[in-house]
Amino acid sequence: MAGATIAIVKDGKPLFAKGYGYADVKHKQPVTAETLFRVGSVSKLFTWTAVMQLVEQGKLDLGKDVNEYLDFKIPSAFGQPISLKNILTHTAGFEEQLKDLFTADKRSPNLGNYLKTHIPKRIFAPGTTPAYSNYATALAGYVVERVSGQPFNDYIQQNIFKPLGMTRSTFAQPLPPEFVPLMSNGYVLASDEPKEFETVGAFPAGSLTSTAADMSKFMLAHLQEGRLGKAQILKPETARLMHSRAFGLDPAANAMAYGFYEESRNGQHIIGHGGDTAYFHSGLELLTDAGVGVFVSYNSVGRGETDPRTILWDAFLDRYFPAPPFNSPTLDSAKNDALAVSGNYMISRRSESLFKSLALLGEATVSANEDDTISVGEMSGLMNNANGKPKRWREVAPMTFRDINGQDSLVFKPDQNGRMQILPYPIMVSQRVGLWENSRILLPVAGLSYFMMLLTLLLGFVAWLVRRHYGQQLKLTTLEWRLRWGVRIVFALNLVFIVTLSGFLISASKRLELFSDSGNIWIWLIQSIGVLGAIGTIVVFYNAIYTWTSKQYQIWEKLQATMFALACLGVLWLVFAGHLLSFNSNY
Repeated sequence: MAGATIAIVKDGKPLFAKGYGYADVKHKQPVTAETLFRVGSVSKLFTWTAVMQLVEQGKLDLGKDVNEYLDFKIPSAFGQPISLKNILTHTAGFEEQLKDLFTADKRSPNLGNYLKTHIPKRIFAPGTTPAYSNYATALAGYVVERVSGQPFNDYIQQNIFKPLGMTRSTFAQPLPPEFVPLMSNGYVLASDEPKEFETVGAFPAGSLTSTAADMSKFMLAHLQEGRLGKAQILKPETARLMHSRAFGLDPAANAMAYGFYEESRNGQHIIGHGGDTAYFHSGLELLTDAGVGVFVSYNSVGRGETDPRTILWDAFLDRYFPAPPFNSPTLDSAKNDALAVSGNYMISRRSESLFKSLALLGEATVSANEDDTISVGEMSGLMNNANGKPKRWREVAPMTFRDINGQDSLVFKPDQNGRMQILPYPIMVSQRVGLWENSRILLPVAGLSYFMMLLTLLLGFVAWLVRRHYGQQLKLTTLEWRLRWGVRIVFALNLVFIVTLSGFLISASKRLELFSDSGNIWIWLIQSIGVLGAIGTIVVFYNAIYTWTSKQYQIWEKLQATMFALACLGVLWLVFAGHLLSFNSNY
């Protein structure tokens, strides 16, 4: 990693602020507490503070249909409107929205146009399922604009930054000229070239640029019930409400407050928020009872083997706020409950359109161990130790499992339909999947299917070279030639589809502008290939039927035709379970 900046406050005043490493590696420019960093989704805390300011002024009602504050309409679903409380607790029910979240356009984004043209599908009933949403927070920022009568950036500047003396903080994109010399570069690896300043389309959800010194002022205001010096950005009762539990699925699990989320551990009540852009990675935590706040931001992710924020925060808490002894025994029901919760789980923060396949690939697998503990694979952060090895969890209360070497807990609880859920974070849950979406079965089947198609094409080419060498020809009827070529064309289309789609996703992860209208033509072209491959399954099945009904084919040829048909079914399973064929340009 190239550099980091940190600020710690305690008892109403700054305690520590310092920079580490470099803001510009090439020119050896050091990071200081006054160096500008992008804070990612920590920005949301400012948006939600603005919302609560307008609530206490009587201009907003957290329980009202958010459509009453908009000049466009969020489509109805589930027979329930979305409220501002749903938005603040990430229970609006929107699917994940990728398109134009980051944009290559360096001009200041138009928030209203973005929101009106990027309305996500509603996949959960409001107030039922936490599913983190950048779109929903941007929507809250737009409500602030419309109700206050000011552009969002101006409102935040006048009502939060100026009263708190945050003179080096802005939501503006691009940066104001006077801020540019103070800005840290963003990197992936410190040895890489620096990356360009990122433009966030949904900017109330993540475009804040600030310093550790400025962020300490924001933390102090929240730790002192909205007050810093003579400035009062929230009434005490409003600040207390904002920090209180607003939505939780179980008393044993951390819950959503009004914008903040609980991260309580070591016997401390903790609220905070993390934030990530492509290159900057930040965290803000408040120990509300202890009067302590910590902000940290990194300008690069490094090799990404571990999350340095988690390691730093755990070490900080263990040193200054040691956990009380925990002596609860493992329950007698541990073995049965470990088996009961085993399975594959899909995260609620997901797309249900074009890129649902990403949720399939990221499924968590809960496994019962021989010592009656459980392990959880493929869920980032919480589930692995700092050395990268999976944590082991023992049952210490009914359906509550605790890290055997730490403070973290996992709560399992069925939803309203009886579907088992993991409650790992307040901002999202993981839901157990059935056979149709189970990646432990689906992905091997799809992989074997694609391998069979590739092998068929390769061996077919080799066989053609051999026949050509020896001057031999296949003796087939016109229909048999057409079927032979048809099967191989279908296989080629399926392979080209999955390779080009994977290549697009890899390229888009490095060139975020592809997740915009400029990438639509490529998505449509790739999906056209996928549609042809899917329709071509008819040809492969007809070939199997013809082979079985024809007396001239031997049993191994009939079995081969059957395997070809099964391979197409395996591919179709992935295509439809992963929603890979979706010509909707909003994703």
